[in-house]
Amino acid sequence: MSRFANIIVDISHEKLDKTFQYIVPDEFQDILEVGMLVKIPFGPRKIKGYVIELTDVAEYDITKLKPIAEVVKDGISIESRLIALAAWIKKNYGGTFNQALKTVIPVKQKQNHIIKKTLILATDEVYAREQLAIFERKHYTAKARLLKALIEFKKIDQIEATRKLNVSTAVIRNLEENGLLKIQQETTYRNPVKNISNKGYDIILNDMQKQVVDTISPSIDKLEHKTYLLKGVTGSGKTEVYMELIDKVIKSGKQAIVLIPEIALTYQTVMRFYNRFRDLVSVMNSKLSPGERYDQFERAKNGEISIMIGPRSALFTPFNNLGIIIIDEEHESSYKNETIPKYHTREVAIYRAQKENAVVVLGSATPSIDSYYKTKSGEYELVELNQRIAKKPLPTCEIVDLREELKQGNKSILSRKLQQKIEDRLQKKQQIILFINRRGLAGFVSCRACGEVIKCPHCDVSLSQHRNGKLMCHYCGYTIPMPKVCPSCSSKYIAGFRAGTQKIEELVKRRFPQARVLRMDFDTTRKKDSYEQIISSFSKQEADILIGTQMIVKGHDFSNVTLVGVLAADLSLNTSDFRGAERTFQLLTQAAGRAGRGKELGEVIIQTYEPDHYAVNLACQQNYVDFYEKEISYRRLMRYPPIWNMLVIMCSSKNEDIANASSQDITNELHKKIDNPREVQIIGPADAVISKINDTYRKVIYIRTEEYSKLVEFKDYIENYVRDNKDFSRTIVQFDFNPISGF
Repeated sequence: MSRFANIIVDISHEKLDKTFQYIVPDEFQDILEVGMLVKIPFGPRKIKGYVIELTDVAEYDITKLKPIAEVVKDGISIESRLIALAAWIKKNYGGTFNQALKTVIPVKQKQNHIIKKTLILATDEVYAREQLAIFERKHYTAKARLLKALIEFKKIDQIEATRKLNVSTAVIRNLEENGLLKIQQETTYRNPVKNISNKGYDIILNDMQKQVVDTISPSIDKLEHKTYLLKGVTGSGKTEVYMELIDKVIKSGKQAIVLIPEIALTYQTVMRFYNRFRDLVSVMNSKLSPGERYDQFERAKNGEISIMIGPRSALFTPFNNLGIIIIDEEHESSYKNETIPKYHTREVAIYRAQKENAVVVLGSATPSIDSYYKTKSGEYELVELNQRIAKKPLPTCEIVDLREELKQGNKSILSRKLQQKIEDRLQKKQQIILFINRRGLAGFVSCRACGEVIKCPHCDVSLSQHRNGKLMCHYCGYTIPMPKVCPSCSSKYIAGFRAGTQKIEELVKRRFPQARVLRMDFDTTRKKDSYEQIISSFSKQEADILIGTQMIVKGHDFSNVTLVGVLAADLSLNTSDFRGAERTFQLLTQAAGRAGRGKELGEVIIQTYEPDHYAVNLACQQNYVDFYEKEISYRRLMRYPPIWNMLVIMCSSKNEDIANASSQDITNELHKKIDNPREVQIIGPADAVISKINDTYRKVIYIRTEEYSKLVEFKDYIENYVRDNKDFSRTIVQFDFNPISGF
């Protein structure tokens, strides 16, 4: 039993930090839960607030604390459910409650609504014409213009009246005071998808798609929570299955959330959903203005929309009657939040769906090893689409060994085979995608004589070369001019390793001057609507070649693309991450899946320095099952997720000695908590992958065990230990469960 409750009285904006403590009366001890709406004495009046924490620790003098007046029993509001979800996130991923709360309630500042004002003729036409004659006789030209327009159209938008009729608000007010017009006010919401043209929807599902829908539908009908993994080859029509399921959900009076991994996918996804569901669809992403984001959540709460599409934050859409959550491309690492709390969208979505009796559908051509493993254990149910729509064949694939290219004198990043294929497609007026897993002009600058890499003095990373001749650290912003000689050996043979998207674009334009080239990466998509403009232009075949990073190989559907070239297949293989092979297989398979989605057969050229690696070979074959078996054997041998669970604890400090001491202290405390060393492994402390960022030293400790709940217990223990220990006043301690990118 908890004696006190911490309560927040306003969750509409940035005052989330401000909480008030109250006594929990005996009559509420058995019913009060985090998230509940209560009434509390607040000065001379009673106001409503939300319980965000139950505790036995009094933060103030008990004699000054007041008891909760009552628990509001008129149903559990969506705000209550989201606050309870925040409590679960804090418990399972660490961080403060305030950080979790600001995650699930992302609209932190209330925005003003748009008020639409309409001027309406308020008298009969005969009297209005009499007054018009008086205005004209007295040369009241502005009043006459406005009244004449009202007689003709009966109602006029006020903005249109002031702009087109050139009348002032004083003129409008005068006619209103004299009873000639009245002003009708209507609150309107900003709508980021209002300008999309509707092309209609006439797609009929094939037998395999119908079978998947028929398998999932009973859970929707019974209001039964269940998680399904839809494994469908690229081009098999997963989106059409999603829409059919959503149609069933909407007809039952419920709402749907569709999560996508990249903002770049928003345009095409929204287009396809809008064609079927029209104004029931909205979108949520970081490119929207604060006003647009605020309005989309208000529209969702008010029931004006039924489908929300977007990346991670769309999961927290305040739908009151949620029926289904769909996570497309569920394998993507972007579903893991990289700021505190470091939650995984998939796990939070499943928890929210459990609490709201909703269905979860995870879709991918290359499911994460974690999700596919859970289908084997029965935690998820597997449904499959094993053929492309209309039984179109998968693209043919060829691996090019870049080592052989170099031996034969080709120093270009484009192999001879790929160059031949590009020439062929340009002649046939077909489109090409060239994919490379990095951005910018250069990766790093090094000396060819001594091997010295130019690094940031504040961060343990190399500096990147930019077009303006500067070298920059992408972590802290440290910038220097490009050196003319090596600072270590004074050699003049110092240059950048140039394999970025900008360099590829320059090379392609020189090699194929007749081609129209587009580049899509982080640098070209900084502005609002830039994603949509590039994707729309390529879809309309206004360009022949699209060059880009990961964002161009995720879920896009270009019917005229018949060739995909993967320029550096193994850049993601040799990382200090046990998921490197999985990530490479997924990227290559997804990239290959962009080819041949129209009438013509697709081809894929995979360029690599490791042609014999199983991830490269099996991606070329589009053979997921064999890849899974090899990868899960490796994970089982090494006790990596999903076989065992992993918790990473990072200690960071501006003082290197303090970082070392803090991490060692935590490690010692963890060892005291372990009963059986065979069941729990502790590794470290050790330097993080990047051991210093912005003059802050970083140490990591890895804990592995089969039971996730044990890791949560370790996290709770260390949080309390750090909070109560003054020696940690200059150390920041963070937690990451089953990390995707590591520290």
